[in-house]
Amino acid sequence: MIIVNVKENESIDKALKRFKKKFDKTGAVRELRARQAFTKPSVKRRDEIIKAAYRQKLQNEMMK
Repeated sequence: MIIVNVKENESIDKALKRFKKKFDKTGAVRELRARQAFTKPSVKRRDEIIKAAYRQKLQNEMMK
């Protein structure tokens, strides 16, 4: 459960913004979307390898 304490003289908008930030950090929405359709472990692994290679390529380009 996410708890956001509203401070004195704090607007509801700021408190709502802090709640949304905390909620995004939990990753609940991402997890729900991932669970909508089953992906095989081999496909997950392949995607991770492709993403890692992409990140490595970007890092190498920045170092040059």
